Amino acid sequence: MAARKVVPILPEPTKVRRIQGTFAWLDHRLLREGHLERMTLEDVALYVFLVLAANREGCSFYRKDQACKKLGIDWDQFEESKARLLEKGYIAFRPFRAGDVDGFYQVLGVPPGGAR
Repeated sequence: MAARKVVPILPEPTKVRRIQGTFAWLDHRLLREGHLERMTLEDVALYVFLVLAANREGCSFYRKDQACKKLGIDWDQFEESKARLLEKGYIAFRPFRAGDVDGFYQVLGVPPGGAR
């Protein structure tokens, strides 16, 4: 016997979201392939922030102090999350100048086959 497809019932059918202005997207593989389970809450927050702040190429250049303020995290939490996201291949970073804390962040494609 074939499984029946569940048809979702919208709790608020008159409030269906609409895209207004710019659009940012999250790859569904983050959920389906277990990437979220391997991230801390700060990692997820920073990743989502960078996705929302990015241009078409996935590049953002928000200052670290502004990102920390918007996320409600301190500099150490930011750096720890940034290091994990870099190590796992979710983002890339290039400082404006050598040794600078600020720079360009690029959201990369979700690593294939689950997070490393």
